[in-house]
Amino acid sequence: MSLLVVGLSHRSAPVSVLERAVLAPQVRGKLLQEAMSAEPAAEAAVLSTCNRIELYADVDKFHAGVAELSTLLAEHSGVGLDELTPHLYVHYEDRAVHHLFSVACGLDSMVVGEGQILGQIKEALALAQDQHTAGRLLNDLFQQALRTGKRAHSETGIDKAGQSLVTFGLEQLAGSMPVAEWVRGKRALVIGAGSMSSLAATTLARAGVAELVIANRTLDRAERLATGLTSGLAAGAAPAAALSGGDGPRAHALPMDGITAELPRADVVVSCTGATGLVLTLDAVREALGRREGASSPEPSEPMALLDLAMPRDIDAALHRSELGGGVRLVDIESLAEAAADAPLAADVDAVRGIVGEEVAAFGAAQRAATITPTVVALRTMAADVVASEMARLEGRLQGLDDKQRAEITQTVRRVVDKLLHAPTVRVKQLAGEPGGAGYADALRELFDLDPQAVAAVSSSPASGSVPPKGVPGPAGPPERTPQHAAGGTTEHSPERSRERLPDPTTGGRP
Repeated sequence: MSLLVVGLSHRSAPVSVLERAVLAPQVRGKLLQEAMSAEPAAEAAVLSTCNRIELYADVDKFHAGVAELSTLLAEHSGVGLDELTPHLYVHYEDRAVHHLFSVACGLDSMVVGEGQILGQIKEALALAQDQHTAGRLLNDLFQQALRTGKRAHSETGIDKAGQSLVTFGLEQLAGSMPVAEWVRGKRALVIGAGSMSSLAATTLARAGVAELVIANRTLDRAERLATGLTSGLAAGAAPAAALSGGDGPRAHALPMDGITAELPRADVVVSCTGATGLVLTLDAVREALGRREGASSPEPSEPMALLDLAMPRDIDAALHRSELGGGVRLVDIESLAEAAADAPLAADVDAVRGIVGEEVAAFGAAQRAATITPTVVALRTMAADVVASEMARLEGRLQGLDDKQRAEITQTVRRVVDKLLHAPTVRVKQLAGEPGGAGYADALRELFDLDPQAVAAVSSSPASGSVPPKGVPGPAGPPERTPQHAAGGTTEHSPERSRERLPDPTTGGRP
C-alpha cells in the first residue's frame, strides 16, 4: 500500500484561500483523469466539501506523487502553486488512512461530530468509481472509512446533539437564545436547493419558522423541496409539523431573480449556492433594509440575520464592515471557523479516536495480508499444473483406465495437494497481516521457486480491480522506495502489491 493524500482544509488555510480553491463538480472528473495519467498514480479520488479539498492517490513514488498532486490541485483550483503550497498538508500510508477515518468520524470537521461528511465521502467514492479511477485500494479505503464513521456515530454520543454546520451557524445568529425559540414566527429565505440548503430548509422548518421561501436557479428543484416541507416531510425527514408543534411552515419557491423582491420580507437568510460570484451584494442588502416594513420607524427593528454557508462565499463580506451597523448580522464560514476554534470538544471524542485507531489497524492488517494473495494464487496454479502434468504422464502408462477410475485418481491427487497446501497458505496469510509480515511473500516465492512474472500477472489481472493509467503497462518491478519513506513512520510492504479479489485462494477456493 502506498496511499498518499495531499489537501487543504479550514485547519490549514484561511477562508481567503479556501474560497478560491473550490473545485467545481465538473472539474473534479477531469482532475481525476489527469491524476491517473500522471506517472506516479495508479488510483485517484477527490474529496471536496465547503471547507476541504483532498486528493487521494495510490502512488509508487512518494516525492514525485506529492509534487504531481500538489500541481494538479493548483491547476484545477485556480490558486497558484506558490500560494497554495504553504497551506497544503501531506499524509502517507497509515497516516493517510488515519486521516480519512478521522474525517469520516467528524473529528476533523469544523463542527466536531457532524454527520454530513459521510455523504460527501460516499459521493467522492461514487465519482471515482464512475471515472474508473478507484481500484482495490481506494475502494477498500473509502468503504471502510464509511463503516468507521457509521460505527463512531452508532457506538458513541459524538453526534447526540445532532449538530451540523447549519445548526452551528444558526446558533451563532441566535446568540444566547435556543434556535427554536429564536426562529419561531420568523420568515426565512433559503437560497439554493442543494444538500446544504435542503438541510437548512429542513432545520428551519423543524424549528418552527412561520414562512419559508426557497430560491434556486432550477425552479422545479426548489418547488419539490417547498412541497415536501409544506406537507410536513423533507427528504425523508420526520414531519416538520410534529417537530414544530404546528401544521408545518408555509413554504413556496421562486426563481433567483425573485430574490430582490423577497429579501426585504426576510428575517433570516441562509445561502449556499456554489455560485462563482456574489449572490447578495452590500448594495442589495442595503436596499432591502431600506424597504423593510418599519424601516422608517425610530424604534430599532430586529436585524436581518444572514448565514452564508457557501464556498466561495455567496454574501458580500463587506457587510462585516459596513455602515449598516445593527441592521444586519452576518455569519459566514470565516466567522464559523473562529467560533469553532473556541468551542469545547464534543463528548466522546476520545472514544471515537479509539475506534479510529482500531479501524486503522484492521485496515492495515487486511492490506498487508492481501499482498500475499497473488503469491498464493501463483503457488496453487503451479500445483494444479503439476497435477495435470502427472495425470497426463499416468494416463500414458495406464491406458486401461476407464473414465470413472481416471476421475477418481485425479480427484484423489488434487485432494492430497490441497490438504498439503491448505494449512501453510492459511498460516502465511495470517502472518503476512501482522506488522513486518511483508517478507512472507518473498519467502514463498523462494521456497517454491515461483515465477515472478506469474505472480505479477495475478496482480495485474482484470479481476484484481487495478486501474493502471491509460496506455501505461503495470509495473514489472517494485516501486521506488527512498530512505525518507521509512523515516516518515510508514510501514514497509511487499513490492508486488496485490489488488486481487478472489474467493479465498488460501484455501483453494473453499470457504
